Amino acid sequence: MRRFFRKNESIYSQGTCGEGFYYLNKGLVRIVTKTASGKERMLNIVIPHQLMGVQSLDQKTHFTTAIVVKDSVVYHFPANEFRKLMVAHPELFKLFSKSVIHKMKILLDRINLNALTSEQKLALLLHNICDEFQNYEIPLCQHDLASCTGLTRITVYKVLKQWQEAGILEVQKRKYYIKKPDFLRNLVGR
Repeated sequence: MRRFFRKNESIYSQGTCGEGFYYLNKGLVRIVTKTASGKERMLNIVIPHQLMGVQSLDQKTHFTTAIVVKDSVVYHFPANEFRKLMVAHPELFKLFSKSVIHKMKILLDRINLNALTSEQKLALLLHNICDEFQNYEIPLCQHDLASCTGLTRITVYKVLKQWQEAGILEVQKRKYYIKKPDFLRNLVGR
């Protein structure tokens, strides 16, 4: 089923029963979860041609929420139709497997994040975003960057300001553009 979602709408919500998975055809979506203390933490950014909500194929509750960042076109695939799709379109299995592996890598990065310095945490996030988007424009605000890294907004501001002064990134119309991606790669050892 094809659906259109506007900015800030939820595609699915944490705690609701899952009924299948989603394919982002157009737009941008952030995946967040609420911590035990009630804080919202961003886990991932979903870009076009990626899957989301795959954890609900077991038709149990979602442990994340998908919030639209840019107006999006999304296809919903009910869990009961999944087997039929796999038989009819074997190439879907490759996309599905790739998406699950990608999500596992993101979760591993989140676990390892605590051992990094503030600069390394931010560099890893920005590097991963650049890698996913295949360009150097960062479509997130300081609040999103802080939420995703677990840093304070003040810390994110200070690091970004240092990097801006050093020519590593540039700010234009409230958007960040990475000018020296190799700096980020070297800082996180990739």
